[in-house]
Amino acid sequence: MHGAQKRSTWIMVSPAVALIGVFIFVPMVLTIWLSFHQWSTQTGFGTAEFVGLRNYRDIFGPISVGRDFKRAFSNTAIYTALSVVLILPLSVALGLLVYQSRVAGGNLLRTVLFSTYMVPMIAVALVWSKLYSPTEGPINQILSWVGIGPQPWLSSPDTALVSIVILNVWQQVGYFTVLAIAGLTQIPTTLYEAARIDGANPIQEFFGVTLPLLRRTLLFSAVIAVINAVQVFEPVALITQGGPANATNVLTYHIRRVGIERAQGGLGSAMAVMLMLSLIVVIILIFALARQREERT
Repeated sequence: MHGAQKRSTWIMVSPAVALIGVFIFVPMVLTIWLSFHQWSTQTGFGTAEFVGLRNYRDIFGPISVGRDFKRAFSNTAIYTALSVVLILPLSVALGLLVYQSRVAGGNLLRTVLFSTYMVPMIAVALVWSKLYSPTEGPINQILSWVGIGPQPWLSSPDTALVSIVILNVWQQVGYFTVLAIAGLTQIPTTLYEAARIDGANPIQEFFGVTLPLLRRTLLFSAVIAVINAVQVFEPVALITQGGPANATNVLTYHIRRVGIERAQGGLGSAMAVMLMLSLIVVIILIFALARQREERT
């Protein structure tokens, strides 16, 4: 009986395992293999020439390929850090606002917040490109009402990347707010009642009860936010094309530019492998830091 159940289990999961293997593991292994070869994307895999670690030396070297890669890597790191730092506190603040029963229209606010996440990023990018317009954009017009001059937003290297971050935060924060609300619902109300009996004010309740018990939710949110941020592509491709002066040239867009537009498949694969390894390292560090904090408490 046990053997029959085991066979039936494998039969049921085998289609999913096969799809994961075909669409995830096979491309991953192929990308790693190509990263050690010189290969043009305009030819077949049979033309790939083994070059060892040359692609990796090039992307970290002093030549233009290395400089562009390191700039794209830096832009991606800054974009990811800013997105996570903004999204997590905002999601908790909005989650608390929606979760409070005394706030009228909580369900409507929750729906509005989550609806931003349901809008395709392509549509979001196109709309925000109009909002950021230096002349007729609504954002600069609103700023002029309070005496602030027009801002360059996407046309300046100093503000372009931050502008893309704001766009991403607006689109993503609704999803993470729902996660925060889910975490808040798991906190027993008796803990708040006990804190009030001990004389805790709302700020003490937040730092003494809410925030510690939201730790696992915030850990999950941080991991998802990092993964989403490093995959940014549509806003850069549709609005800035990596400019101005490579200020928004993130790794995903740069890999596409090198691997497809320039047909340097080996170099593009090496960059993709480094992106994957960097993401794995960051996620491991997040879990390690979370584990250390739990052990201290």
